[in-house]
Amino acid sequence: MTDQAETLRAIMRQREGQTGADAKRTRIITVASGKGGVGKTNVSTNLALSYAAMGKKVILMDADLGLANVNVVLGIIPKYNLYHVIRKQKRMSDILMDTDYGIQIVAGASGFAKIANLSEDERQGFIEELYHLSHADIIIIDAGAGVSNNVLAFVGAADEALIVTTPEPTAITDAYGIIKIIATEIDNLNLGLKLIVNRVKSVTEGKKVAERVINIAGQFLNLKVDYLGYLYEDPTVQEAILKQKPFLALDPKCKASICINQIAGRLERVEYREGGGVGQFLKKLFGRLE
Repeated sequence: MTDQAETLRAIMRQREGQTGADAKRTRIITVASGKGGVGKTNVSTNLALSYAAMGKKVILMDADLGLANVNVVLGIIPKYNLYHVIRKQKRMSDILMDTDYGIQIVAGASGFAKIANLSEDERQGFIEELYHLSHADIIIIDAGAGVSNNVLAFVGAADEALIVTTPEPTAITDAYGIIKIIATEIDNLNLGLKLIVNRVKSVTEGKKVAERVINIAGQFLNLKVDYLGYLYEDPTVQEAILKQKPFLALDPKCKASICINQIAGRLERVEYREGGGVGQFLKKLFGRLE
Protein backbone atom coordinates (compact mmCIF):
# COMPACT_ATOMS: atom_id res chain seq x y z
CA MET A 1 0.00 0.00 0.00
CA THR A 2 1.43 3.41 -0.99
CA ASP A 3 1.78 6.30 1.43
CA GLN A 4 -0.81 8.25 -0.58
CA ALA A 5 -3.32 5.40 -0.41
CA GLU A 6 -2.76 5.05 3.33
CA THR A 7 -3.23 8.80 3.77
CA LEU A 8 -6.52 8.64 1.91
CA ARG A 9 -7.79 5.74 4.00
CA ALA A 10 -6.79 7.50 7.23
CA ILE A 11 -8.69 10.61 6.22
CA MET A 12 -11.66 8.51 5.18
CA ARG A 13 -11.72 6.82 8.60
CA GLN A 14 -11.37 10.16 10.37
CA ARG A 15 -14.16 11.78 8.36
CA GLU A 16 -16.59 8.88 8.23
CA GLY A 17 -18.24 9.66 11.52
CA GLN A 18 -18.41 13.39 10.79
CA THR A 19 -19.72 13.39 7.23
CA GLY A 20 -20.96 9.88 6.56
CA ALA A 21 -24.63 10.80 6.55
CA ASP A 22 -24.10 13.74 4.20
CA ALA A 23 -21.79 11.81 1.91
CA LYS A 24 -24.30 9.01 1.41
CA ARG A 25 -26.94 11.35 0.09
CA THR A 26 -24.71 13.37 -2.24
CA ARG A 27 -25.17 12.27 -5.83
CA ILE A 28 -22.21 12.83 -8.11
CA ILE A 29 -22.63 13.16 -11.87
CA THR A 30 -19.68 13.58 -14.22
CA VAL A 31 -20.24 15.06 -17.68
CA ALA A 32 -17.61 14.20 -20.30
CA SER A 33 -17.10 14.12 -24.04
CA GLY A 34 -14.76 12.52 -26.53
CA LYS A 35 -13.87 15.88 -28.07
CA GLY A 36 -14.30 19.58 -27.41
CA GLY A 37 -16.93 21.75 -29.00
CA VAL A 38 -19.94 19.46 -28.50
CA GLY A 39 -21.58 21.56 -25.78
CA LYS A 40 -20.45 19.60 -22.72
CA THR A 41 -20.05 22.64 -20.46
CA ASN A 42 -23.39 24.04 -21.59
CA VAL A 43 -25.04 20.73 -20.73
CA SER A 44 -23.33 20.61 -17.33
CA THR A 45 -24.23 24.18 -16.44
CA ASN A 46 -27.86 24.09 -17.51
CA LEU A 47 -28.36 20.65 -15.95
CA ALA A 48 -27.18 22.18 -12.68
CA LEU A 49 -29.77 24.96 -13.04
CA SER A 50 -32.49 22.42 -13.79
CA TYR A 51 -31.66 20.49 -10.61
CA ALA A 52 -31.66 23.73 -8.62
CA ALA A 53 -35.15 24.48 -9.91
CA MET A 54 -36.22 21.17 -8.31
CA GLY A 55 -35.09 22.53 -4.96
CA LYS A 56 -31.79 20.65 -4.86
CA LYS A 57 -28.59 22.04 -3.38
CA VAL A 58 -26.29 21.91 -6.39
CA ILE A 59 -22.55 22.40 -6.77
CA LEU A 60 -21.10 22.63 -10.27
CA MET A 61 -17.41 21.79 -10.27
CA ASP A 62 -15.24 22.73 -13.21
CA ALA A 63 -12.80 19.83 -13.30
CA ASP A 64 -11.17 20.82 -16.57
CA LEU A 65 -7.73 21.51 -15.16
CA GLY A 66 -6.35 22.70 -18.46
CA LEU A 67 -8.96 25.02 -19.95
CA ALA A 68 -11.65 25.77 -17.37
CA ASN A 69 -14.68 27.66 -18.71
CA VAL A 70 -17.77 27.08 -16.54
CA ASN A 71 -17.31 30.58 -15.18
CA VAL A 72 -17.26 31.95 -18.74
CA VAL A 73 -20.64 30.37 -19.53
CA LEU A 74 -22.01 31.94 -16.34
CA GLY A 75 -20.42 35.33 -16.92
CA ILE A 76 -18.49 35.13 -13.66
CA ILE A 77 -14.90 36.13 -13.03
CA PRO A 78 -13.68 34.04 -10.08
CA LYS A 79 -10.99 35.51 -7.88
CA TYR A 80 -9.83 32.07 -6.74
CA ASN A 81 -10.07 28.52 -8.13
CA LEU A 82 -9.04 24.93 -7.50
CA TYR A 83 -5.40 25.79 -8.08
CA HIS A 84 -5.41 27.92 -4.93
CA VAL A 85 -6.95 25.05 -2.95
CA ILE A 86 -4.47 22.51 -4.26
CA ARG A 87 -1.59 24.83 -3.38
CA LYS A 88 -3.12 25.40 0.08
CA GLN A 89 -3.44 29.11 -0.53
CA LYS A 90 -7.21 29.01 0.00
CA ARG A 91 -9.84 26.74 1.57
CA MET A 92 -12.67 25.22 -0.43
CA SER A 93 -15.07 27.50 1.41
CA ASP A 94 -13.09 30.48 0.08
CA ILE A 95 -13.48 29.52 -3.57
CA LEU A 96 -17.03 28.09 -3.47
CA MET A 97 -19.02 30.79 -5.23
CA ASP A 98 -22.71 31.54 -5.00
CA THR A 99 -24.35 32.56 -8.27
CA ASP A 100 -27.49 34.36 -9.33
CA TYR A 101 -28.85 31.04 -10.65
CA GLY A 102 -29.35 29.15 -7.41
CA ILE A 103 -26.23 27.02 -7.73
CA GLN A 104 -22.72 27.17 -6.33
CA ILE A 105 -19.64 26.71 -8.47
CA VAL A 106 -16.08 25.59 -7.95
CA ALA A 107 -13.96 27.27 -10.60
CA GLY A 108 -11.44 25.14 -12.46
CA ALA A 109 -7.69 25.48 -12.22
CA SER A 110 -6.78 26.64 -15.72
CA GLY A 111 -3.26 25.70 -16.69
CA PHE A 112 -2.87 23.07 -13.95
CA ALA A 113 -1.84 19.85 -15.63
CA LYS A 114 -2.55 16.73 -13.57
CA ILE A 115 -4.09 15.82 -10.24
CA ALA A 116 -1.96 12.68 -10.51
CA ASN A 117 1.16 14.84 -10.12
CA LEU A 118 0.16 16.22 -6.73
CA SER A 119 2.60 15.68 -3.92
CA GLU A 120 1.40 13.53 -1.03
CA ASP A 121 0.92 16.63 1.10
CA GLU A 122 -1.04 18.43 -1.64
CA ARG A 123 -3.21 15.39 -2.22
CA GLN A 124 -4.05 15.03 1.46
CA GLY A 125 -5.05 18.67 1.66
CA PHE A 126 -7.12 18.41 -1.52
CA ILE A 127 -9.03 15.40 -0.20
CA GLU A 128 -9.73 17.21 3.05
CA GLU A 129 -11.07 20.22 1.19
CA LEU A 130 -13.28 18.21 -1.18
CA TYR A 131 -15.19 16.93 1.84
CA HIS A 132 -16.51 20.46 2.29
CA LEU A 133 -18.72 19.84 -0.76
CA SER A 134 -20.65 17.05 0.93
CA HIS A 135 -23.46 19.38 2.01
CA ALA A 136 -24.76 19.34 -1.58
CA ASP A 137 -27.53 17.09 -2.83
CA ILE A 138 -25.99 17.02 -6.30
CA ILE A 139 -22.44 17.61 -7.45
CA ILE A 140 -22.10 17.96 -11.22
CA ILE A 141 -18.53 17.65 -12.46
CA ASP A 142 -17.71 19.20 -15.81
CA ALA A 143 -14.72 17.09 -16.81
CA GLY A 144 -12.29 18.07 -19.53
CA ALA A 145 -12.84 16.93 -23.10
CA GLY A 146 -10.98 13.85 -24.28
CA VAL A 147 -9.55 10.87 -22.45
CA SER A 148 -6.88 12.15 -20.08
CA ASN A 149 -6.20 10.35 -16.80
CA ASN A 150 -8.00 13.16 -14.98
CA VAL A 151 -11.16 12.69 -17.06
CA LEU A 152 -11.14 8.92 -16.57
CA ALA A 153 -10.66 9.38 -12.84
CA PHE A 154 -13.64 11.71 -12.50
CA VAL A 155 -15.77 9.43 -14.69
CA GLY A 156 -14.89 6.26 -12.83
CA ALA A 157 -15.51 7.83 -9.41
CA ALA A 158 -18.99 9.21 -10.16
CA ASP A 159 -22.43 7.69 -9.64
CA GLU A 160 -23.32 8.45 -13.25
CA ALA A 161 -21.26 9.51 -16.24
CA LEU A 162 -22.97 11.44 -19.03
CA ILE A 163 -21.24 11.36 -22.41
CA VAL A 164 -22.16 14.27 -24.68
CA THR A 165 -21.94 14.01 -28.45
CA THR A 166 -23.48 15.59 -31.55
CA PRO A 167 -24.63 14.11 -34.88
CA GLU A 168 -21.31 15.08 -36.51
CA PRO A 169 -19.40 11.95 -37.64
CA THR A 170 -16.21 12.99 -35.82
CA ALA A 171 -18.14 13.60 -32.60
CA ILE A 172 -19.84 10.21 -32.86
CA THR A 173 -16.48 8.51 -33.43
CA ASP A 174 -14.93 10.30 -30.47
CA ALA A 175 -17.90 9.49 -28.25
CA TYR A 176 -17.44 5.81 -29.00
CA GLY A 177 -13.71 6.29 -28.43
CA ILE A 178 -14.12 7.63 -24.89
CA ILE A 179 -16.69 4.93 -24.09
CA LYS A 180 -14.23 2.28 -25.30
CA ILE A 181 -11.44 3.68 -23.15
CA ILE A 182 -13.77 3.89 -20.14
CA ALA A 183 -14.67 0.23 -20.67
CA THR A 184 -11.05 -0.90 -20.98
CA GLU A 185 -9.26 1.39 -18.52
CA ILE A 186 -11.66 1.53 -15.56
CA ASP A 187 -11.59 -1.66 -13.50
CA ASN A 188 -14.83 -2.96 -12.01
CA LEU A 189 -16.87 -0.43 -13.94
CA ASN A 190 -20.09 -0.05 -11.99
CA LEU A 191 -21.64 3.25 -12.92
CA GLY A 192 -24.54 4.44 -14.98
CA LEU A 193 -23.06 5.34 -18.37
CA LYS A 194 -25.48 7.49 -20.33
CA LEU A 195 -25.45 9.25 -23.69
CA ILE A 196 -26.77 12.72 -24.54
CA VAL A 197 -26.98 13.81 -28.17
CA ASN A 198 -26.71 17.57 -28.51
CA ARG A 199 -27.70 19.85 -31.41
CA VAL A 200 -30.13 17.52 -33.12
CA LYS A 201 -32.57 18.71 -35.75
CA SER A 202 -35.20 16.09 -34.91
CA VAL A 203 -36.10 13.42 -32.39
CA THR A 204 -35.34 10.82 -35.04
CA GLU A 205 -31.83 12.15 -35.62
CA GLY A 206 -31.03 11.97 -31.91
CA LYS A 207 -32.37 8.45 -31.66
CA LYS A 208 -30.38 7.25 -34.68
CA VAL A 209 -27.12 8.67 -33.34
CA ALA A 210 -27.73 7.13 -29.92
CA GLU A 211 -28.64 3.73 -31.36
CA ARG A 212 -25.48 3.71 -33.44
CA VAL A 213 -23.21 4.35 -30.44
CA ILE A 214 -25.15 2.10 -28.06
CA ASN A 215 -25.28 -0.83 -30.49
CA ILE A 216 -21.56 -0.68 -31.24
CA ALA A 217 -20.72 -0.42 -27.53
CA GLY A 218 -22.91 -3.42 -26.80
CA GLN A 219 -21.58 -5.50 -29.68
CA PHE A 220 -17.85 -4.83 -29.39
CA LEU A 221 -17.42 -3.84 -25.76
CA ASN A 222 -20.24 -5.80 -24.12
CA LEU A 223 -21.08 -2.55 -22.36
CA LYS A 224 -24.53 -1.18 -21.62
CA VAL A 225 -24.95 2.48 -22.45
CA ASP A 226 -28.32 4.16 -21.87
CA TYR A 227 -29.76 6.88 -24.08
CA LEU A 228 -30.61 9.70 -21.72
CA GLY A 229 -31.93 12.19 -24.23
CA TYR A 230 -31.23 14.92 -26.78
CA LEU A 231 -31.05 18.68 -27.05
CA TYR A 232 -32.40 20.43 -30.10
CA GLU A 233 -30.29 22.74 -32.22
CA ASP A 234 -31.58 26.02 -30.85
CA PRO A 235 -30.56 29.62 -31.70
CA THR A 236 -31.24 30.55 -28.07
CA VAL A 237 -28.16 28.55 -27.05
CA GLN A 238 -25.82 30.65 -29.20
CA GLU A 239 -27.50 33.82 -27.97
CA ALA A 240 -27.00 32.66 -24.38
CA ILE A 241 -23.31 31.93 -25.01
CA LEU A 242 -22.77 35.42 -26.39
CA LYS A 243 -24.56 36.93 -23.40
CA GLN A 244 -22.64 34.64 -21.02
CA LYS A 245 -25.86 33.43 -19.48
CA PRO A 246 -27.26 29.87 -19.24
CA PHE A 247 -29.91 29.25 -21.88
CA LEU A 248 -32.26 27.88 -19.23
CA ALA A 249 -32.17 31.28 -17.53
CA LEU A 250 -32.33 33.27 -20.76
CA ASP A 251 -35.42 31.48 -22.06
CA PRO A 252 -36.88 28.72 -19.86
CA LYS A 253 -39.38 27.81 -22.60
CA CYS A 254 -36.98 27.43 -25.54
CA LYS A 255 -36.46 24.01 -27.10
CA ALA A 256 -33.07 23.45 -25.46
CA SER A 257 -34.45 24.37 -22.02
CA ILE A 258 -37.34 21.93 -22.37
CA CYS A 259 -34.87 19.21 -23.38
CA ILE A 260 -32.49 19.79 -20.46
CA ASN A 261 -35.39 19.69 -18.01
CA GLN A 262 -36.51 16.40 -19.52
CA ILE A 263 -32.99 15.01 -19.11
CA ALA A 264 -32.87 16.09 -15.45
CA GLY A 265 -36.28 14.50 -14.92
CA ARG A 266 -35.08 11.20 -16.39
CA LEU A 267 -31.99 11.27 -14.20
CA GLU A 268 -34.11 11.74 -11.10
CA ARG A 269 -36.16 8.68 -11.99
CA VAL A 270 -33.07 6.53 -12.47
CA GLU A 271 -32.03 4.36 -9.57
CA TYR A 272 -28.40 4.85 -8.58
CA ARG A 273 -26.42 2.77 -6.17
CA GLU A 274 -26.50 3.66 -2.50
CA GLY A 275 -23.50 4.16 -0.28
CA GLY A 276 -21.77 6.51 -2.69
CA GLY A 277 -21.44 10.20 -2.05
CA VAL A 278 -18.34 12.26 -1.50
CA GLY A 279 -16.48 9.69 0.58
CA GLN A 280 -16.84 6.89 -1.96
CA PHE A 281 -16.14 9.33 -4.78
CA LEU A 282 -12.82 10.37 -3.24
CA LYS A 283 -11.81 6.79 -2.51
CA LYS A 284 -12.38 5.83 -6.14
CA LEU A 285 -10.98 9.05 -7.60
CA PHE A 286 -7.63 8.89 -5.87
CA GLY A 287 -7.48 5.10 -5.97
CA ARG A 288 -7.45 5.32 -9.77
CA LEU A 289 -4.60 7.80 -9.71
CA GLU A 290 -2.24 5.67 -7.61
